[in-house]
Amino acid sequence: MKLADADLLTAIVTPFDDAGQIDFTSLKKLTNYLIDQGSNGFVIGGTTGETPTLTHDEKLQLYREFGKIVDGRVPVIAGTGSNNTAATIAFTNEVAAIPGIDYALVVVPPYNKPNQRGMVAHFTAVADQVKLPVVMYNIPGRTGVKMAAQTVVKLSHHPNIAAVKQCASLEELEEIVDHQAAEFAVFTGEDAQALTARVLGANGVISVAAHSYAPQMRAMYDALYRGDYQAAGRLQRWLTPKMAALFMYPSPSPVKAVLNAQGFSTGGCRLPILPLNEDEQRALASALDLPAAKLLNKELPLNLGE
Repeated sequence: MKLADADLLTAIVTPFDDAGQIDFTSLKKLTNYLIDQGSNGFVIGGTTGETPTLTHDEKLQLYREFGKIVDGRVPVIAGTGSNNTAATIAFTNEVAAIPGIDYALVVVPPYNKPNQRGMVAHFTAVADQVKLPVVMYNIPGRTGVKMAAQTVVKLSHHPNIAAVKQCASLEELEEIVDHQAAEFAVFTGEDAQALTARVLGANGVISVAAHSYAPQMRAMYDALYRGDYQAAGRLQRWLTPKMAALFMYPSPSPVKAVLNAQGFSTGGCRLPILPLNEDEQRALASALDLPAAKLLNKELPLNLGE
């Protein structure tokens, strides 16, 4: 499957065992479940995957194992970006040698706060010199600077820039969709925009909520495709408060709490992100309209819509 044909991609967590090491058995179980439930692509080593706390060697090991787990069933995008252009190029080319990794997720450089001209120079240099197609990651809430819609459009014409994960307003998404290069793919990184973005012409969503609500999100898109807009709208309205709840504490601690309660054993988070305490778990359960006891006792069903 080509990336442009995917619509529901999961920005997958990195499971850790009790010793704080990557748990590949849990990763395999979760990945296979998500594919079975309708997720047709993945970002590995993104924000939700706690990339800033993974070492260089851990990321390479994670990507090698994940490529084997997915085994070509759906597109895989691996996080390779940083605020150092030369380092991004070098690491991306290391990742390009790993079987099963199809695209590189390259974030707008954080901390440095480049202007639009600097962003164009950064992504052009990366795309010119790496051996994987680039997916740009525009997430101003984490980088401190926003890539303007016009800049995304300009970079969309580079032959080695395949897509953007866009975390901004729907108006900016509209401008990109209206003016992007042919064959360029646009994904919202905002779960609550999943349905509207697709209606506006984007390819789909790169989602955190899909970890626990993939069946409902797949049903939403399927309803849209068959022309049942009322059903699609009802599902998005049902999902939106739950999507918001998964970000009520620093991500990915809420989604890991839910996954652990569903039996996926994703473990805790690495510092400086803490796992949820009991009060936070109770508040999360309330926001998700779930029984607090089942979340606390790790007794949630796989399908949270039941």
